[in-house]
Amino acid sequence: MYTLGISCYYHDSAASLLIDGKVLAAVEEERFSRKKFDDSFPKMAIDWCLKEAGISPENIDSVAFYDKPVLKFERLLDNYIAVAPRGLYSFLNVIPMWLHKRLWVKDEISKHLKCFNGKIIFPEHHVSHAAHAFFTSPFDEAAILTVDGVGEWTTASFGTAYDTTIKLTNDIRWPHSLGLFYSAFTYFLGFKVNEGEYKLMGMSAYGKPKYYDLIMENLVDVKNDGSVHLNMKYFSFTYDKVMTNQNFSDLFGVPPRKEDSNAEQIHYDIAASAQLVLEDILLKMVNHVHKKTGMKNLCLGGGVALNGVANYRILKDGPFENLHIPPSPGDGGSAIGCAQYLYYCHKKNKRKIEHNVESVKNNIFVGPSYSNDEIKSFLDKNKIHYEFLEKNSLLETTAKLISDGNVVGWYQGKMEWGPRALGNRSILADPRNAKMKDILNEKIKHRESFRPFAPCILEEYASEYFDIDTTSPYMLLVAPVKKPEKIPAVTHVDGTGRLQTVSKDTNPLFYDLINEFYKITGVPVLVNTSMNVRGEPIVNTLEQAYSMIIKTDMDYIVMGNYIVKKQ
Repeated sequence: MYTLGISCYYHDSAASLLIDGKVLAAVEEERFSRKKFDDSFPKMAIDWCLKEAGISPENIDSVAFYDKPVLKFERLLDNYIAVAPRGLYSFLNVIPMWLHKRLWVKDEISKHLKCFNGKIIFPEHHVSHAAHAFFTSPFDEAAILTVDGVGEWTTASFGTAYDTTIKLTNDIRWPHSLGLFYSAFTYFLGFKVNEGEYKLMGMSAYGKPKYYDLIMENLVDVKNDGSVHLNMKYFSFTYDKVMTNQNFSDLFGVPPRKEDSNAEQIHYDIAASAQLVLEDILLKMVNHVHKKTGMKNLCLGGGVALNGVANYRILKDGPFENLHIPPSPGDGGSAIGCAQYLYYCHKKNKRKIEHNVESVKNNIFVGPSYSNDEIKSFLDKNKIHYEFLEKNSLLETTAKLISDGNVVGWYQGKMEWGPRALGNRSILADPRNAKMKDILNEKIKHRESFRPFAPCILEEYASEYFDIDTTSPYMLLVAPVKKPEKIPAVTHVDGTGRLQTVSKDTNPLFYDLINEFYKITGVPVLVNTSMNVRGEPIVNTLEQAYSMIIKTDMDYIVMGNYIVKKQ
């Protein structure tokens, strides 16, 4: 049974194809369109999924869309009436898009999937988040907490999941949103909403939470159960295209920071304050969910679950024994989540629970790939000089290049699902070199100097180098580094790292590469960052991958079994 899942129209549009409940193919539209965080209908992503499976639209049993457009439209109209006349400009900009396109997503699906005769369902937004969080987990039962900006009306929800049943019993509603609270600070500190929240998280490490009390006393009322009530006197997202108003600026004594302008200490301190508020509220939510459900397992979903610093606090300071976060907890991931809901909850198909290794492997490597023959053909056609090496020699040579201080692109197998490069579309470097962070930011990624880089570590050594006693396969936990002197390039200014644990069973080639580096250096860690430059999505095609060595100071790129040196 083929099940297609779709998410689009806000950010991170994506498509997924499941066969008998298992992810066969999934990819974000941006990887084809080259428009970062593309929000358009994912035509190319859908077409690739069908091509990968070797099927036509008539072979699809049913389709799921990740939210309910009519309910979302209802919320928009209700909001514009409530804030009138202030929202007139926004109304005139947004409503035509709904009347001409977004309300008719069912027609758009049918138009694109010619000859498809199955059913199309529309789970609620937070149900799709919850399904992706639970059905990618190794649990047969769990509490679920979803937190994001807003779905239809809901901005956070919790409930329980058993086998193939998901019940979300409580929620917080628009405009009172922890996700939008954090996005408001993202905007105020000079980053793009729905794109720059992770930059705010990185920036927070450079500051002190001096404005914590100011925020809690003026901007948000927080109850013991973690429910929030925003003071809308300071926010403008209900009626304007910007997130905060003059009152917000007056409160902190500075105007919104302009993108790409120099950050000052006050910006770092505001970021640290907003980050701590987010963490403390999430902990209140988690404690309440545990008290109400009595469960030992927690599945966390929604865009806020991308905040690895907060996730670590939930793991260390929260009451749950086990925490699971899916590889793509935001809207992109809901392309899989809604399809999983359709297959397991709507269709009532039996669930086969995978243990963690299978779950990780089957949840990540489901994107486009290129064979050695295709790589060779590309290199020959473009008269690119290369060296072909068998596996063992390839691993030894690459590890030696990295240990000698070279920056190496690693382009292997199927592209990862989600926002992180997890060892198949990665740029790798030596974590022992304290200067490597600045080299990568300035000469490779062309991005802000305060941005940290992630360590990928052999799974069995994780607790030796980090204060962690669990795995972190999706790079969604930021943990204190125990040996910062050994891996300074991946140790953030606050002594932490957003680690990825690598298992031999989930990605054997990448594991073996790190292991070869370990044999040479005695350090089982590499710097791992996504293969892209600032403002562009992670590379997809061979042409895009090779272009990285042309437009950056990357020294080598390894594509399949072929090594190419920068000329």
